[in-house]
Amino acid sequence: MTSVYSSAAFEADATTISGTYRSPWWLPGGHLQTIYPAKCIARPAVLYRRERWNTPDGDFIDLDFVDGASGKPFVVLFHGLEGSSDSHYARALMAHVAALDWNGGVVHFRGCSGELNCSPRFYHSGDAQEIDWVLRKLVPTMRARGASRFYATGVSLGGNALLRWLGESQHGAEIVDAACAVSAPLDLAGGGAALGRGFNRLYTQSFLRTLKPKCLEKLAQFPGLFDRDAMLNSRDLYAFDNAVTAPLHGFRDTDDYWHRASAKYVLDDITVPTLVLNARNDPFLPARYLPTSASVAVTLEQPAHGGHVGFSTAPFPGRLDWLPQRILGFLQQAVR
Repeated sequence: MTSVYSSAAFEADATTISGTYRSPWWLPGGHLQTIYPAKCIARPAVLYRRERWNTPDGDFIDLDFVDGASGKPFVVLFHGLEGSSDSHYARALMAHVAALDWNGGVVHFRGCSGELNCSPRFYHSGDAQEIDWVLRKLVPTMRARGASRFYATGVSLGGNALLRWLGESQHGAEIVDAACAVSAPLDLAGGGAALGRGFNRLYTQSFLRTLKPKCLEKLAQFPGLFDRDAMLNSRDLYAFDNAVTAPLHGFRDTDDYWHRASAKYVLDDITVPTLVLNARNDPFLPARYLPTSASVAVTLEQPAHGGHVGFSTAPFPGRLDWLPQRILGFLQQAVR
């Protein structure tokens, strides 16, 4: 396993392409391309079946499944920060999975399925250990039910965590056939700094509006677990991660967390065919922080437009079909 501090990162050559996405003329700029798809385009209906799994540490996670035909592929999705199976990208992907009569599932990180989890921990961008436990339980189960292929996908925080697992595990190819990460914050320090400036503070405040109430509930479960005042006074993700995320998950502080959890440091270790898709106008991760090389198994796709998990298409009022089609198209082509 290559250390996150390794100076050998980025020595291998990846396939880097600009991609085929073209933004609608009526939707200019990274902010609109981020906000409009999430807030203004109707999300497709998806029929989910929920399962609750008990974790080895006495907690639980909830998974929402889409059941298709036996002998078809299975696609698992790890959502973004404060996301869920109801997020626009999750519904769009699972609707396409269902239309193909494939099988799929959205894994909820702890505390994101509508009910607070039981243990002191939450979830974080480098949660490769959680990804490992889920996949090692999920893959054999789905293959026993007849899944012909197993594909792993992740969006934003979930994409970064998935890439960390792919790079750290060195066994990814034995478990999944191909993978895709969309709008992953590959450089957490760079992305965190960007989210602390200008208009981007609105995204940060949106996250904190849901994170802080969860933290108060967590303190009611475990009094003194972290500094309540520091959490409530946090105005950006740097301060929040310093007060909550880092201490709860074994990191010294925010700087330690952001460095050790950034996926860019393990891209050269990935052996599974993997698409890493990042728009160059993503407000959450400016283009200057995007990687230019990785292992030969990785395709770095960096279109000029798309925003953060946007990628809506014309005509007005837009559709959410480009991203799931690109994801599923890559996954199918990667294992031919």
